[in-house]
Amino acid sequence: MMRFIKQGWRSIIAILLILILWEMAINIFSVEEWLLPAPSVIFTDLFKVWPNFYPHLLSTLLLSILGFIIGSTIGLSLATLLHLFKGLKKTFYPFLILSQNIPIIVLAPLLVIWFGFGTIPKFIIITIACFFPIAVSTLSGLQQTNRDLVFYMQMMGANKSQIFWKLELPDAVPAIFSGLKIAATYSVMAAVVSEWLGAQKGIGVFMTMATSSYKTSHVFVAIIITMILSLTFFSVILLLEKLFSRWQKKGARL
Repeated sequence: MMRFIKQGWRSIIAILLILILWEMAINIFSVEEWLLPAPSVIFTDLFKVWPNFYPHLLSTLLLSILGFIIGSTIGLSLATLLHLFKGLKKTFYPFLILSQNIPIIVLAPLLVIWFGFGTIPKFIIITIACFFPIAVSTLSGLQQTNRDLVFYMQMMGANKSQIFWKLELPDAVPAIFSGLKIAATYSVMAAVVSEWLGAQKGIGVFMTMATSSYKTSHVFVAIIITMILSLTFFSVILLLEKLFSRWQKKGARL
């Protein structure tokens, strides 16, 4: 914690200055609370609505984690297949790129028509948001393996499977974690968006209800919690990356 404060004290000061200027501007210009609430109002409402907000947070958290796991599994599996089978890559890689040129919000009505208002459309949205950065990062990492080492292993009699598991996959670990960190933040955003399709609980539902009743401070509460949740997910993946890299280096020394 102290290390984080020492490294990020400039950012902390900048955030505090922004909050102070925000608070002063609201008071000086007498901005209506429904239009733009002051930071003090937002943080006060955070504690007031927390008992009612907590179930929404748990719902979004569960949806994000499950969607992230599904998206990560599909992304890693797809990248592995495209890497191992060059013919599949030439055929399907353009479709992988095209899949990200369709806004998720545009697919939402179709998903509702096809699968209803249950959890399936929500998981599909999160999966689409998560699998692409993981697939692209993993595929890039696998292809950047030192070719001299690949040729050396081939000369030693290693087959394609042994080269993949003992050389290419370990070498791609940093790229894989880069994709996982991006997908971790996307999963929260996609979960909130998916809850706009129709749900009984979730941060997206809370935001919709707050917007319809012009409770702008509640909307800011939802935004702040969503940001904290995304940063938490990112931090967890970052910690796992450090632990895995440390274990990998230790194994290499042994």
